[in-house]
Formats: sequence, structure tokens, C-alpha cells
Amino acid sequence: MTFVHDGIEQIREQQPTQPTQQAQPTRDLAALLAALRANAAQRDRDGGHAAQEKQWIADAGLLTLAVPREFGGAGARWSAIYEVVRELARVDSALAHLLGFTCLQVVSIDLWGNPRQRERYLRGTVEQRWWWGNAVNPLDTRLVATATPDGGYLLDGQKGFCSGTRGSQMMTVSAHDAATGKTVFAAVPTTRDGIAVHDDWNPIGQRQTDSGSVSFTRVRIEPHELLERPDTPYASLRTLISQLVLTNLFVGLAQGALEEARAYVNEHGRPWLSSGVARATDDPYLIQRFGEMHLQTVAAEALATRAAHALDDAWQQGPSLDAETRARVALATSEAKIVAHRAALDLGEKLFDACGARATHAPLALDRFWRNARVHTLHDPLDYRVRDVGRYALCGTLPEVSLYT
Repeated sequence: MTFVHDGIEQIREQQPTQPTQQAQPTRDLAALLAALRANAAQRDRDGGHAAQEKQWIADAGLLTLAVPREFGGAGARWSAIYEVVRELARVDSALAHLLGFTCLQVVSIDLWGNPRQRERYLRGTVEQRWWWGNAVNPLDTRLVATATPDGGYLLDGQKGFCSGTRGSQMMTVSAHDAATGKTVFAAVPTTRDGIAVHDDWNPIGQRQTDSGSVSFTRVRIEPHELLERPDTPYASLRTLISQLVLTNLFVGLAQGALEEARAYVNEHGRPWLSSGVARATDDPYLIQRFGEMHLQTVAAEALATRAAHALDDAWQQGPSLDAETRARVALATSEAKIVAHRAALDLGEKLFDACGARATHAPLALDRFWRNARVHTLHDPLDYRVRDVGRYALCGTLPEVSLYT
């Protein structure tokens, strides 16, 4: 596999060159993707924690993509980071999710941390090769923060959907301060006393995203670990960064389904008995089906790339970013996510229309593309995104800032 896009070439040039004791899969991105693809179906069936594969990703230097260069990271553009997420999602959307969410927690520190915190946590990510997890689900208010006299907090309760936390070294946390009604944010080591990461993630798809629940029992948060979330358009880009992680997962899933369908038909395809052709690849209906599938992936990738470039432009403006520009990035993000959402689900199903009954052989796990897409596309209702786009199309109203836009 050869990568010719500027974004990936930029990242490959910026990867660390220190020696590694890992095997060949970690030496370059193409080899990493091949290694992940080789056992993706088996790992999907097994579920659990992909420790070895996560080590390969770390050894490939991908954990530092979103870390600014001033702290030793790659300082890659968002468009380039999302291209890597898409490439990973083609072969393994669970591990693409983990990488994307590590980048999301890194940017949380970059946006919400003070200079000392940015130095400590961002440079630590580079030097220690930290995986980041999170317990920041904003809709889960079971985790309670109680203030302590020294300006810190004690956390008690639980959070669900804590993607990436199992096997991570650091995590971001949000909790509800009942005394003030405010949300408290912090960065803490995952192994801190009182934190229990549960192995209770068992969905039909995305089975290795380590997205189980986390319990907190009198977990100490030091004052210097507290993060301050500014109420500015620039700081709120974090929401759009997270939504574009999911968007590019969907694009990669659609592309991966198309690639698997193409490979299967070329190797195993049989023409239908009334097709009048000797080879499946000459069947006009099958050719049309692949043409339609291709168009869906091209459209999804194009809109995702357009949204990523809009984010790049907004990101470069820094704290001076205005609300309207931010809203236009939100609109582009929703447009891309809607099309990618539909493409991932459609191609996960159309794969079987193209490949036929024998493609349902369970060990092939070709249904993983649809299952992975179905789990992730339930993240937030599509109807409300279409509503936002419709409001703009009809009335020129841009999306408002929310937990998902």
C-alpha cells in the first residue's frame, strides 16, 4: 500500500526516528495498516483489549500527531490527522477510534490547559508515549465532585462510554459540582487510587474501543490538575474536532467495505445464471452497483476533507476566531457527517448485495463494517443534524454551539 496524499506524507516525515524493538508493522504506516488488517476480523470476533496493536500504533509515532511542535509533537494539520484516522478505519475502525480520541484528549489539554499544564501533559505525551482515555461523557452526570479546602476535589461516582480508558496512562475527566452547579474538568493518571476501569464493553460493533465504564471512589484531584474551559468560539472547536473524528471513521468504514467487496468479487465472484456473461466482473448490474458505491465514498470523503480544511483555517485563527466562522465550520461538519453516516451504513449492507450469500460466512466477519458503523452512528440522532442543515438551506440560519455541533 502506498500513501501519496500530502497530509500523510507530512506526518510520515514528522514521525520520530528513535529505534524500536517492535516488529516490522511499526516501521511505517503502510506496514502498520497491513498488520492491522491481517487480524482485524479475528479481533472483532474476540473483542477485548488490543494491547499489541496499540503498541504498534504508539511505536509508529501516531500518538503525537495533535501535539504542537513546540512540545516535540508532529503538529500536524487536522486534515492530515483525519486522513490517518480514515486510513486506519478502512482496516480497523475500533483502533482508529482510539487514535482519534487520544488526539481529542490531547487537544483538550491544548485548548483548556494553562502554560504549565500544556508543558507537562503535552510534552509527557511525546516523551512517555501516553495513550489518553476519557470520562467526559457530558450526558452522564453520575460523577460528583466535592470541593476540598486546598482548591482540589474528591470525585465519587461513575461514568459510562469511557472510550480508550482501558490500557491508557492518562485520562480527562468531567464531574458535576453539586454545590455550584458547574462542571469540573481535570487531567489525571488512569492508575490513580480510587479509579476502577471496568471491562464491561460488549457491543455488536466497535468491540475494541475500550469504551467501558469507570468508577471513582474518593479520587483526589489536585488543584494543578484542574482544567479551565474558556467560553470562546476557539475553545468550542473541541466539539467539532470530536465530531470530525466520527465523520472520518464513517468515511473509512465505507471505503473499507468497498475495498473488501471489490477484493471478494474479483477473487470469488460468480456471474448470475441469467447475466449472459462469463465473469462476475462483467455483469452490468454488478458494475453499476460498484459505481454507485464508489460515488458514495467519493462524496463522503470530499465533504469530510472540505470540513477538515475549514477546521484547519479556523484553528489557525486561534483565540481571535469569531462565532460566525466557527458556526460555518459546524455547518460543514454536519453536512459531512450526514453523508458519511449514510455511506457507512449503506455500504456495510451493499457489500453483501455485491458479494452474495457465501460472503456471509461468519469467519470472514464482513458484517463488521455495518456493525461498527451502526454502533457509532447512534452517537447522536441524524434527524437533528439534517434539521440544522435544513434551517441553513431554507433560512440561512447557522448552527448554534451545542454538545454535538
